[in-house]
Amino acid sequence: MEIKPDIIYKYFEGLSEEQKQQFEQLYALYNFWNAQINVVSRKDIDELYERHILHSLGIAKFCSFVPGTRILDVGTGGGFPGVPLAILFPEVQFHLVDSIGKKIKVVSEVVTGLGLKNVNATHSRAEQVSDKYDFVVSRAVTRLVDFYPWVRGKFLKESKNALPNGILYLKGGDLTEEIAESRLKAELYPLSAYFKEAFFETKYVVYIPQ
Repeated sequence: MEIKPDIIYKYFEGLSEEQKQQFEQLYALYNFWNAQINVVSRKDIDELYERHILHSLGIAKFCSFVPGTRILDVGTGGGFPGVPLAILFPEVQFHLVDSIGKKIKVVSEVVTGLGLKNVNATHSRAEQVSDKYDFVVSRAVTRLVDFYPWVRGKFLKESKNALPNGILYLKGGDLTEEIAESRLKAELYPLSAYFKEAFFETKYVVYIPQ
């Protein structure tokens, strides 16, 4: 069975031929590397375009980054949300970090396979990163109360996007308790407002302005 990125084209029109080619390459690249180093659950690999790539691109529905934006992806795992966003925003700089070296190996191979020039992947903990960014993105790495101290102080002071600099966190389920526990000024945006598939009914972009 051939797995195609049609679901991406359904929600993102006007992609260049290069971007379409890169999205089409993703399944083969992840299928190959995932067989060697597991970064996507085996049962999910055939749902890669919906559950991982489109999910990652939910951030792009919420904020369209201007060229020159700098983004840190913390705990990127296999490269989500950073790699799909880097395809969509070729003039935005992405720094993908993960504390597990073999996951960063997969990310590096995927980035090389796609020919992405706007991605730097590092085997590192978020706390060890000394640069500053417009946004920090992440996908359900840990509870916000634990996540926030890792990235506090890593933001550029001046915002160049319509959305002020901050954290864009992809998370699912009932987040009321988690947000209260974190004591952060967090705003919840349901992905079901953008994507109609059942998978997105309980998924959110959590925005925490800095």
